[in-house]
Amino acid sequence: MSELLSVAPGQSDGKTPFVAPTPQCVPRPRHPVIEEKARALGLTPLQSRILAGRLDESSDALEALVHPSLTSLIAPSRLKDAQRAAERIADAVASGETIGILTDYDVDGITSHVVILRTLVELFGVPKSRIHSLIGHRINDGYGISRPLVERILSLPSRPGLVISADCGSSDEDRIALLKAGGIDVIVTDHHAVPVEGPPTSAYAVVNPSRLDCDYPDTTIAGCMVSWLVMSHARGLLVEMGVLPASTPKLSAWLSYVALGTVADCVCLGDSAINRAVVTYGLKLINRMDAACWRTMAEMLGKESLPFTAETLGFQMGPRINARSRLDDPYAALHFMLAETDAVARSKLDILDQDNQSRKAIEAEMTEDAKRLALSALKRDAPVIVVYLPQGHAGVQGIVASRLVQAYGRPCFILTPAVAEGQLSGSGRSIPGVHLRDALEYVHQRVPDAMERFGGHSGAAGLTLHQVWVDAFIQNIEAAVAEQLKGKALRPIILTDGELPVSSLDLNLLDELDALAPYGREFEPPVFHNTFEVVNARLVGNEQTHLMLELAMEGRHVRGIWFRAVAAGESAPVSAGDHVLCAYKPARNRFRGRESLQLLIEYAEIAH
Repeated sequence: MSELLSVAPGQSDGKTPFVAPTPQCVPRPRHPVIEEKARALGLTPLQSRILAGRLDESSDALEALVHPSLTSLIAPSRLKDAQRAAERIADAVASGETIGILTDYDVDGITSHVVILRTLVELFGVPKSRIHSLIGHRINDGYGISRPLVERILSLPSRPGLVISADCGSSDEDRIALLKAGGIDVIVTDHHAVPVEGPPTSAYAVVNPSRLDCDYPDTTIAGCMVSWLVMSHARGLLVEMGVLPASTPKLSAWLSYVALGTVADCVCLGDSAINRAVVTYGLKLINRMDAACWRTMAEMLGKESLPFTAETLGFQMGPRINARSRLDDPYAALHFMLAETDAVARSKLDILDQDNQSRKAIEAEMTEDAKRLALSALKRDAPVIVVYLPQGHAGVQGIVASRLVQAYGRPCFILTPAVAEGQLSGSGRSIPGVHLRDALEYVHQRVPDAMERFGGHSGAAGLTLHQVWVDAFIQNIEAAVAEQLKGKALRPIILTDGELPVSSLDLNLLDELDALAPYGREFEPPVFHNTFEVVNARLVGNEQTHLMLELAMEGRHVRGIWFRAVAAGESAPVSAGDHVLCAYKPARNRFRGRESLQLLIEYAEIAH
């Protein structure tokens, strides 16, 4: 995915049809201090260039970022309320209470659920009969500790005395108060932005590094990591209490799940030694293929997919797990992750994969509709796109918003009808420099009755909006984003790491770049640009939307593939003999046991 920043926009004169500006390749700014430090650590000039384009001078622990290690993990006791939460969990385990696990339905929430559940059952010895797994339905229940989930909990015949939330809860004071009134303690573990009024006061404990009164040094960790830290702390207390023997395993084995949740939730993989360490170690565990979920995923993807990388988790495994919760009951995803046999995992994965195919079809149709409806906002150069899709599926809002962000280089909200009459649900995605959750707070301060609820963080946010307030919402969200942009104009750009000499285009280049992995948000995979001659170009895929290229530069030939190069029915944008400027990611192509270099084309245009 290309990073999008703010540069000069294309303009319409109001007379000719609006044409959205095409992406522009822009060299990634580099920090000389980081480049010098990287060279001092023994990195190659290219590796130093890559780091200098992703980290800044405040990244003082460069070696910990370059060589990720679990020694970078910070004690959970540094998290505000972690001690109180761990004590309450330990007390519930020791006294035999029934415990509820309430998590979000996305990958971060599902992996959090797995961490908490497996810890309670396999390490703490809590019988499964004393645990309630509570995951809301995206469409019917909504996000977080929702009213339908609360009603379900309060109606349980064996009502839990404790509910542990994960990846949600920070904005759910009203619903938590209902649970408290029902005699249930709620421990919130979360990483989303905390409301201006502070964490929910009715919660027994709120463990969230985003709390203003929390001095945990890394606020970018995912929800699953917060859960892992709290449960690790609870294990330590149970050992101290003598409830568990000192030989009780630590939770390091569950870092495989934390790695998946961390990558899929798109938290920072740049200036976060903790996230980089967790993903690196977790991938080592995953590639042992000890669990049925990893083995069956590798079986589905094929042996060429091994070893798994962060990109595998983010673009192959994560979307399949998310697809289930986007379209239907999320429990199939949980059961897939928890499967004890390959047969069970395979049956659940088949469901997830079918849902993912359905999700792709829905996404394509909604994206086409959204782009058409976005034109009015683009014509007046609105700082944020807000599109209402009356027939849209709420489960695909975020993906469609991301597609428009990529296409137009500005934040986007996609709204669709909510279950409650007169309400809309929405998801937003942003660009660097625009904090979406802060923008929603701006709207809430000016029209407090417009939104039933909202939450999120800088890059992504969600809301429930009263339909009668749509116009006021659009007016105020545009003002909020414009205030953050401070006059910056917008258009899509592709940040590149510069040109490569033709002599570099081989497998050694990939080894050199792989040494800096893992790649992800705020530490994007390297993108380079060069001018090539097109030797051959042909459309491929079921709908002939992908472009297979044979390219030449200074006598050397290399293959490239440009996914979604055209819409169905369109002709290829380039042909043999053209000279094209390509922005591309070098990639490893594995086929029948052989490896070769392949260029994943991000964008191409006729060279001038």
